[in-house]
Amino acid sequence: MMLKAKDIMTTEVVTIKGSATVAEAVKQMNDLCLRALIVDRRYEQDTFGIITETDIVYKVTAYGKDPTTIRVCDIMTKPCIVVNPDLGVEYVARLFAQTGIRRAPVIHDKLLGVISVTDILSKGDFVENPKSLLLAERIQQAIEEARTICSEKGATSKECRVAWDIVEELQAESAHQKSERLEKTAFDLYCDENPDAAEARVYDT
Repeated sequence: MMLKAKDIMTTEVVTIKGSATVAEAVKQMNDLCLRALIVDRRYEQDTFGIITETDIVYKVTAYGKDPTTIRVCDIMTKPCIVVNPDLGVEYVARLFAQTGIRRAPVIHDKLLGVISVTDILSKGDFVENPKSLLLAERIQQAIEEARTICSEKGATSKECRVAWDIVEELQAESAHQKSERLEKTAFDLYCDENPDAAEARVYDT
């Protein structure tokens, strides 16, 4: 079972209004030892925002601006990237890597929590259960199943085709994870031995 965002998120979420001053945000962050605050929606259909310690340091401190006169809404990120509670932790990590963010609110209709790189490191199970190892095992199993099905039903059967589709999806996922391109899929190797299978793979539309 893959851990999901909702399994490791922090549920005590501290929010602030966009109209608050940066000075108020700093006080709240310092008092509560937080690195970011979620900025409340102004109305039901509005989006959430986020203000982080780097926003404050890069946009206010660095320019010697007066935090008592600058509002949260002037320097926050809005709309911010949000995470679905059912998103697998590995995909949250990938989203963070691709966008360069370190934390995001977890939202499904309402604000449920916040998930951060710290949550992933401290509560994730990637050390005990690295996805690549699990995937490698699943790929091996799927290849064995496909070969069994194809020897029973025939290399050109629909069942054989479907079985190899499953293998290819798993291999594509694995390659995507490692950011590498597969030179030859397991199905290509199977076709080297059973040339008929490749022709059966041309889908009937």
